[in-house]
Amino acid sequence: MLNQYSRMELVFGPEAVSLLRTKRVAIFGIGGVGGSVVEALARSGVGTLDLIDDDRICLTNLNRQVLATRKTVGKYKVDVAAERVADLDPTIKVNTYKMFYLPENADQFDFTQYDYVVDAIDTVSGKISIIMKAIECKTPVLSVMGCGNRVDPTKLTVTDIYKTSGDPLARVMRYELRKRHVKKLKVVYSTEPAIRPVDTDNSCLHHCICPPGTKRKCTERRDLPGSTAFVPPAAGAIAASAIVMDLTKFNPNVRTKQAIGDAKAKKKLEEKEKQKAASETATEQV
Repeated sequence: MLNQYSRMELVFGPEAVSLLRTKRVAIFGIGGVGGSVVEALARSGVGTLDLIDDDRICLTNLNRQVLATRKTVGKYKVDVAAERVADLDPTIKVNTYKMFYLPENADQFDFTQYDYVVDAIDTVSGKISIIMKAIECKTPVLSVMGCGNRVDPTKLTVTDIYKTSGDPLARVMRYELRKRHVKKLKVVYSTEPAIRPVDTDNSCLHHCICPPGTKRKCTERRDLPGSTAFVPPAAGAIAASAIVMDLTKFNPNVRTKQAIGDAKAKKKLEEKEKQKAASETATEQV
């Protein structure tokens, strides 16, 4: 019987889609990247999603964040995300946490209950804490590097943190992770060099329009990168793709080889049937 995941079953198979219903994924940071991760995982049918972010949607988020619309400005991102997931599939369980993740509040989360963890936040201390907690609990984790000040989504890739280069955030993460003897970490990062933002007074750093009740104002930030509609959402989709393939142990290369093998076998069978038919026709004529 057809359902909303029927098209996905054609790629991954019904067993994999059923398996995703049993999985629980935590997404730390529901912004330009994290919001798109939530969107893709929900559309893929992941059974339980934990969303962690204390931020409210701002007017300046509309250029890149899938959750941001004129109607959602001022609302908590986790609340908007939960409502959107419910619209996509009301059977998906969503747990929301209106909090800014830091090492100081890391103990509020039991990482052993997650099947996968996504780090889509900006602060280095928070990213390191998420990664170390996940490693400690033997929970798979994927971390997203810098997506600001970039325009080319085709430069995004999934790789190991120690194979990255040219990304300032990734450089700091490599240094910190080496100190902690972390041998590997799956990341989404861009090979595109960051573009220097235009120096203008028309910036959130100088004219903050954060919604009332926002705890961390733009004017309190040391740096504010530019952003586009292309790179952060693409990074989120790429991250979600890697997560779904990991959770289902799906290997597209194996599937492609199987498809090629099936096609060859079908063609060979058709040729045999044609030869048999031709032989029978010749016999009848004799």
